[in-house]
Amino acid sequence: FFQEVFRSFKKSSMSFLWAQYNRALAAQPLVVKALTSFTGFTAGDLLAQKAVEGKEEIDFVRTARMATFGLLWHGPSGHYFYGFLDSKLPGTTMATVFTKVGIDQLLWNPIFGIVFFSYLGVAEGKSQSDIVAKIKSDLPTAVTGSWAYWIPAHFVNFKFIPGEQRLLYINCMQIMYNIFLSFLGNKEVKKEE
Repeated sequence: FFQEVFRSFKKSSMSFLWAQYNRALAAQPLVVKALTSFTGFTAGDLLAQKAVEGKEEIDFVRTARMATFGLLWHGPSGHYFYGFLDSKLPGTTMATVFTKVGIDQLLWNPIFGIVFFSYLGVAEGKSQSDIVAKIKSDLPTAVTGSWAYWIPAHFVNFKFIPGEQRLLYINCMQIMYNIFLSFLGNKEVKKEE
């Protein structure tokens, strides 16, 4: 009896939360998408620090940099970029899906990487030459690493996910990718001797 009551409560709670999320998304799409990106980048960095790097103490300043990147850039830019892409390439035919994936990975991905490494560098107070060195060192790894993960993820995204839910899906997938991105973004560049 209690298991059934708990299952019913859990299911109705999730339905309620999903409905609330969708109401908020319809009323304030930019804000909601920025906040979901904030959450995704926060979670990804915390997982990177604990699970990948095995840090004893969490670097909350680093997490704040990642979180604010999600809030200030990823969420808003994703809202506009994917909205633009959907408006210019409507539908889910295979040709449309592959075109969207190609545009995302060949055009948007490098732009995203440059902004990401630049944002972190500026937030850390690094010099312009240090930021350029970071981009030269790690952008190729970020872009090609992205291809392995995001091409299949975006195939699902553009084929099956409704446009208004697109950034939520991306942010859920982004948590795992952010582990890689946070590690790469916070890795020191080897100085040339």
